[in-house]
Amino acid sequence: MITHTLMYQLLDPELLHRLMQRTGTGARVSIRELSTASGVPRSTIHNLTTGSQQSVAANTAHAIAQAIGVDVLILFAPAGRSSAPTQARRPEAAVTA
Repeated sequence: MITHTLMYQLLDPELLHRLMQRTGTGARVSIRELSTASGVPRSTIHNLTTGSQQSVAANTAHAIAQAIGVDVLILFAPAGRSSAPTQARRPEAAVTA
């Protein structure tokens, strides 16, 4: 069985950084504070701000946007699905003609 997770791609790491400097409330938020407010690991937020990570699961994108005080589509765009097998797949039998 394969489960699919909707992924969101960060539009611009610099935009995330700028919005952290002035959130929807006008306050500045650090990576640590954003992590605490959103429930997203600090490493994920750091990786997004540096550009070393470009996409996250939908629930992560929504949590970050909500903690900053902006609509999720300001920061992220739906990027399709990520497939993750939940159990080992059997090799398919070879077909011979």
